[in-house]
Amino acid sequence: MPTPSSAFDRRRALAALGGLALAPLARDAQAFRPGQPIKVLIGVPAGGTQDVLTRAIAQQVREALGPLIVDNRAGAAGRIAAETVKTAAPDGHTLLLGTASMMTMYPSAYRSLPYDPFKDFVPIINAARFELALTVHKDVPANTLAEFIAWARAQGDKLSFGSYGAGTPSHFLGEMLNRTAGLKMVHVPYRGSTPARQDLMGGTVPVYFDTVGGAQQMLPTGRVKVLATSGEKRSPLMPNLPCFVEAGYKDVVATAWFAYYAPLKTPQATIDRLRAEFTRAVNAREVRQQLLQNGMYPLGDGSDALLKTMHEDTARWAGIMKAVNFQAND
Repeated sequence: MPTPSSAFDRRRALAALGGLALAPLARDAQAFRPGQPIKVLIGVPAGGTQDVLTRAIAQQVREALGPLIVDNRAGAAGRIAAETVKTAAPDGHTLLLGTASMMTMYPSAYRSLPYDPFKDFVPIINAARFELALTVHKDVPANTLAEFIAWARAQGDKLSFGSYGAGTPSHFLGEMLNRTAGLKMVHVPYRGSTPARQDLMGGTVPVYFDTVGGAQQMLPTGRVKVLATSGEKRSPLMPNLPCFVEAGYKDVVATAWFAYYAPLKTPQATIDRLRAEFTRAVNAREVRQQLLQNGMYPLGDGSDALLKTMHEDTARWAGIMKAVNFQAND
C-alpha cells in the first residue's frame, strides 16, 4: 500500500507531466495560422482613408498571410479599438491600425488612457503618412488663404471649424491657426472624417481641416474649396495651393501617419513575418498608386524608425497641447 509520501510524489510527477503536455498547446494558442483571417481594427467609421490603406494592403498579402478583414470600431476617438487590440490574443490575427492621434497625442490629451502606446503594443510597420488641408464650404467668401484669414478675423468667435476628432491633428491644426493668425474659431469635433465631410458639404460647418486625400475627394462635388495644406512644403498632390508655412505661418505644420501594431507578447517570428509581407505590400506599385490617389505617401518604416517617430511626435504634440491649454474630456 503506498505511503502518503509516495502518493504525494506521484501526484506531483503527474502534475509536472501534465504541464509538459499543455505547454505545446499554450504555444500553439499564440501561433500564427497562415490562411486564417487577420482582423485589423480601425477606430473610425467605415469609408475613410484608413479603410483604403488596409484594403489595398489586403489585396497584396492575401496569398501569403490570408484575408485581412477591416473591423471598424468607431467610438471614443479610436480608444475602443486600441483597448480591444491590447487585450486580444497575441497570435498575429488581431491587429491595430494606429494613428498619430491614438499613439502620440492621446497620452497628453487624456488624463486616463486605457492603453500605453509604448508598453501595450508591438510596432509592425509605419505604412503611410499624410498632410491636411484647410477646406471651406463653397459659400465662404474667400478664395485664397489671405482672404480667409481676413474674413475669419471679422467673424470672431461666431465662426466654427470642424475636425475629425478632439485631440487629433485635424483639431490642433485649427488651434495652431487660431493662435498664429489671431483667429477665434470655435472647435466642433466629429466622430471621424465621414460625418465631418458630410456636414461641410452640406454647409452645417463652414470650415473643416481634412486630410489632403479627403479634400481631393470632395472637390469634384463643387461644394467645397481648398485653400492651403499643412506640410512644411507644398503638397505634391495639390501643388497649386500654398502651405501655411509658405504663407508666413511657420508654426502651422501638421502631418500624421498610419501604422500597424500587434498586441504585446506576439511572438517575434510572427511580427517579422507580418512586417515582411506588409512592407512588400506597401512597396507594390499598385498600392503606392492607390495611396497617392487618396492623399497618402507610402512609407514602409520598420519598428525602430516607427518608435523614433512616436517618441518625437509625442514630445511635439505634448508641447502644443500645453501651449493651447488643451485637456480632453475623459
